[in-house]
Amino acid sequence: MFLTLALLRKGIPGKQWIGKYRRPRKITWQMRRNMQNHLEREAENEYWISRPYLTLEQEYSHAAERRAQNWFQIKEAKLTSFPEHKRITDHLSHLRITKTWST
Repeated sequence: MFLTLALLRKGIPGKQWIGKYRRPRKITWQMRRNMQNHLEREAENEYWISRPYLTLEQEYSHAAERRAQNWFQIKEAKLTSFPEHKRITDHLSHLRITKTWST
């Protein structure tokens, strides 16, 4: 396809490195080396991920106590910043100033 485009149109249309009809890059030895290193690193990561550090029994609810403590700390922080309760008598006490029981 690129040969046909090059022969008929005298070049690649538009920008030569981007787009649908772009010119393919040459694969250098550095690119091959980097890709090989990347694949080897990925294979090693998959190897270590496939072997868990904890067994299923150890993993089950291993962080329950820590999560409960964190939740308790969050709850306490919310309660300390919560304003104290106000009663309706506190809001309406100014209305009973002149009322007396002598009648």
